[in-house]
Amino acid sequence: MAQEILRSHFAHLYPITTRWHDNDVYGHVNNVVYYSFFDTSANRFLIEECGLRIETSPVIAYVVASQCEYYSPVAYPGNIEVGFRVKKLGNRSVSYEFGVFSQKEQACALGAFTHVFVERESGRSVSIPEEIKSQLLKAIVPIV
Repeated sequence: MAQEILRSHFAHLYPITTRWHDNDVYGHVNNVVYYSFFDTSANRFLIEECGLRIETSPVIAYVVASQCEYYSPVAYPGNIEVGFRVKKLGNRSVSYEFGVFSQKEQACALGAFTHVFVERESGRSVSIPEEIKSQLLKAIVPIV
C-alpha cells in the first residue's frame, strides 16, 4: 500500500455487519463479498443523498468497471465501516473509491468502481441529472 488510507479520507462511512455466509473456507470474508459492500454503499448514497428511486427513476446507473486491493482480512462475526468518496466526476459517469475498515484506523481494503448513468428505457448513456451531480460534488474528498 503506497499511501495510508484512513477513515478521514472519506465523505461518508456506512456501517455493515458481516454475515456467517460471507466467510470462505479460509475463515475470512471472501473477496467477492467486498464488491457487495461497495455496491451497497454507493447505492445507499445515491438513494439517501441524491434521491435516486431505484424502481422508478428515469435515469439509473450501471457499474462498468471495478477493482479492489486487499491489505488485511476481515471475518464474521464483525462490524465494519465502508468509506465512500467520489474520486472523479464526469458528465455521464462517476468513479468512486471505498475503504473497508474494521477496528483499525487504516483500511483493510481499497475498492473502486465506475457508474455510467443511463436512460432506463433505452439503456443509452446520458448526462448525470443535476440533482444527483450536485450531491456527488459534495462527496469529493481531496487527499493531501
